[in-house]
Amino acid sequence: MKKIQKIHLYEQVSQELQNYIQEKELKEGDKLPSVDRLTEMFGVGRSSLREALRYLEANEIVKIENGKGVFVKDMDTFRFTGKVKIEIERNSLLSILDVRRALEGKAIELAARRITSKQIKEIEACLNEYRRLKEGGQSTSKIDLAFHQLLIKAAANPILESVLNSFSVLYNKFFDKPLGNTQLFDATYPFHFTMFEAIAAHDVPKALSEFDKLMNSLEEIIKAYEV
Repeated sequence: MKKIQKIHLYEQVSQELQNYIQEKELKEGDKLPSVDRLTEMFGVGRSSLREALRYLEANEIVKIENGKGVFVKDMDTFRFTGKVKIEIERNSLLSILDVRRALEGKAIELAARRITSKQIKEIEACLNEYRRLKEGGQSTSKIDLAFHQLLIKAAANPILESVLNSFSVLYNKFFDKPLGNTQLFDATYPFHFTMFEAIAAHDVPKALSEFDKLMNSLEEIIKAYEV
């Protein structure tokens, strides 16, 4: 299981800078306030601000000219807005994924120990429908969500299920057109079957291994996504 990712200060500052550019409706060639002024505005040190500016420059959002200042580089408002929104959603999904690894990972472990014969049949039926929709080129978002909900219920821990349900709005972002793409996570399809096979066989290590593969695949897809 991977460690929970830390959000670096420069990432937060870069997001605030992007918000500032958007709110002020700055265009290509417009100059940002001085470094001293920006550190005052955001309440951060010069090193964190410079790191954030370098990050934005690498993403072609600003241009740093030594001795002159920092200038907005991307004048395409639609494209820029898309970059900001995608970056925000990407970071949000990665943060939610950290929670899924911890809580859902425990649910998978418990399900592999406690799943009943009746629940195995229910999930088999769910996967059969998943396969039918997938092979028919239809949306699998709802059945995918149903599959994970059945596994969580199979953990037979009402407190854990309640905790997971409490952040269902965030959890469901993985199944409701993530990053504007209904087929974004299609590559994770095989892991649902291999993970379930291990759970049905009460093979805890294998079930957790397949769960980690699924989570790792999600993480790679999210990080690699571009506008």
